[in-house]
Amino acid sequence: MKSLKLISSAIAMLICFVSMAQERTITGIVSDETSQPIPGANITNQNSKKTAQTDWNGKYSIQAQKGDLLIFEYIGYKTQRQKIQNSNTINIKLIAATQTLQEVVVVGYGTSTAEYESVSSDYTEKRKANKSVAQSLQGRAAGLQISSNNQYYTPAPSVAIRGTAPVSPKNEPMYIVDGTAIKADQMAKINPNDIDNVSVLKDTAATSVYGSKAANGVVVISTKNELYKNLSEKELDKKLNQITPIRPVEPTQEDYDTFVENAFESPKTAPLSTFSIDVDNASYTNIRRFLNNGQEVPKDAVRVEEMVNFFKYNYPQPKNEHPFSINTEVSDSPWNSKNKILKIGLQGKNIPTDDLPASNLVFLIDVSGSMSDMNKLPLLKQSMKILVNELRSKDKVAIVVYAGAAGLVLAPTSGDEKKTIIEALDKLEAGGSTAGGAGIELAYKIAAENFIKSGNNRVILATDGDFNVGSASNSDMEKLIEEKRKTGVFLTCLGYGMGNYKDSKMEILADKGNGNYAYIDNIQEANRFLGKEFKGSMFAIAKDVKIQIEFNPKQIQAYRLIGYENRKLRPEDFKNDAIDAGELGSNHTVTALYEIIPAGVKSDYLDVQPDDLKYTKTETNPNNYSSELATIKFRYKKPDGDKSIEMVQVIDNKSVPLEKSSDDMKFSSAVAWFGLKLRDSKLIADKSSEEIVKLAKQGNSNDSEGYKAEFIRLVEGAKQYN
Repeated sequence: MKSLKLISSAIAMLICFVSMAQERTITGIVSDETSQPIPGANITNQNSKKTAQTDWNGKYSIQAQKGDLLIFEYIGYKTQRQKIQNSNTINIKLIAATQTLQEVVVVGYGTSTAEYESVSSDYTEKRKANKSVAQSLQGRAAGLQISSNNQYYTPAPSVAIRGTAPVSPKNEPMYIVDGTAIKADQMAKINPNDIDNVSVLKDTAATSVYGSKAANGVVVISTKNELYKNLSEKELDKKLNQITPIRPVEPTQEDYDTFVENAFESPKTAPLSTFSIDVDNASYTNIRRFLNNGQEVPKDAVRVEEMVNFFKYNYPQPKNEHPFSINTEVSDSPWNSKNKILKIGLQGKNIPTDDLPASNLVFLIDVSGSMSDMNKLPLLKQSMKILVNELRSKDKVAIVVYAGAAGLVLAPTSGDEKKTIIEALDKLEAGGSTAGGAGIELAYKIAAENFIKSGNNRVILATDGDFNVGSASNSDMEKLIEEKRKTGVFLTCLGYGMGNYKDSKMEILADKGNGNYAYIDNIQEANRFLGKEFKGSMFAIAKDVKIQIEFNPKQIQAYRLIGYENRKLRPEDFKNDAIDAGELGSNHTVTALYEIIPAGVKSDYLDVQPDDLKYTKTETNPNNYSSELATIKFRYKKPDGDKSIEMVQVIDNKSVPLEKSSDDMKFSSAVAWFGLKLRDSKLIADKSSEEIVKLAKQGNSNDSEGYKAEFIRLVEGAKQYN
């Protein structure tokens, strides 16, 4: 009997090995019916339950064997199934599931009375009185892209029909209202209450009726009682100008901490500049959300350092025992011609995934009533699935939720039990109030009970930040999270949603909890932060990283740190190991910029020129260090350490013209410039969006994911508000 059991076990193992040997990597591209790639599409192997997701270019990779069934899914498109045969490459085109869209029918040209009838690849929507023309189309007709470029009152939004041209004023479609061709700015002024229906035509359906002028598609608007029929252009303008422009809905319940922009300081009166690094980039994705929605960006939502650090720069890997390399560069200021910019770049060591420590993760998920919107809990669950896909068998995950109370919905579970974890996520529903404090207490308790020594112990909080039960005030939250930090458990905060988004609470939690903070505005951002940058986001290689710079007053008249207002430290905090600072992840980059007024330059930004001061003059040093601009010091701790390690580097007094500077200097300066413009900074002389775009384009390199190109488009979309 024992021999039979051994034989059976051996046969089972043999079958398993054979099965594993037969598995191979299947790759391909998922696109729509116009051959445009679809990022964020989900691919599931129905047999092995393995999952994958397409990247920004629609590419995917998944393990499968002959006979397995792959399922391709994306919201708004019909699910497709493909059986694995002999080929290792499977490209899939998903078809828009138009029959499921409310009040959207597909028309070529002419009319149709069926509300859900599919006729071709173009779309009509019956008007809703509380939306503008552009809003009525946004997100309703598959293949239509709209960039509502308004920040105050609505002029013409930028509209493009996917498969014809990118969103750009130069590639706008034609607009036809009651049979008459109109301009984009006229279309934007039409009273939404007058709209009967809106049709979108593209491809031959557009050009066959309206000729070559319709190459970028046609938006056909019909009004009730044909109010604008047979009007001349002058008559149409007169009628449209009588309509009060529509102010976009503002996020009046969103909460941001106010802060004052860093001013110029003299190295004679303030010789040391000290701050904590900041790897967060939530501010940039939040700003991107406002700009894409055509809304005014709240001034205090703009944290320039988080905008700059959203992007990755080409810094070399460290070559010594320290976990990051230090890189400095000095060039001209693009916004103040007499000034200089000092760029400081850190590059974290890239640790191979197999060498990363085991993870003990606790998902702390807000399931309160405020999370019911599509861009909150539904997006959150899809985001967490991306993270789950990155886990290994030695990792473990627990799920804690909170609404009116907090509770454990999934005990610590191995990372290779992905199906179990995903099923627990899928069961989550929103409802109730928000006991944020109780949720944090329970999540840290679970993390502490399963603590992995020398491992990656982390709570991942996902919420809109609207804590309204229990420890509600920011000061209470700050005390709570500072206490939990002592456990050695790190914190990642993921923000979702809009309208009542509490950025101030999220920033406090991340800043005080040995953590980082990201705002997830769409599935592509979730894929970037939780998928592609998983190692940098979730695995710290150094904590409490502080920077202190001593500027040479012989070379520098004044300096100011650009951004980092909420991360500044006192000079004495630098060597105090009890003071918290930022963490650096595997392969992460951190960039900081200083603006410098060189010695001898007369500046409008200094109230009193330092040379006019009587009592703060220092005696001449025999060694004037003419070759040195500054000395920079760093302190950091190992992830599980309590004592900091110091690094020192001298910055040479050498500057290169901006046109000869590195691409990283040009692009990071352009991003900072745009941030200062959005904050309406009083310390920049030139606020030209055209010049910002020009500089960003000059520095646009190493952009395989397209994020830098996207930034350029955002700035171009904001040009009209100069």
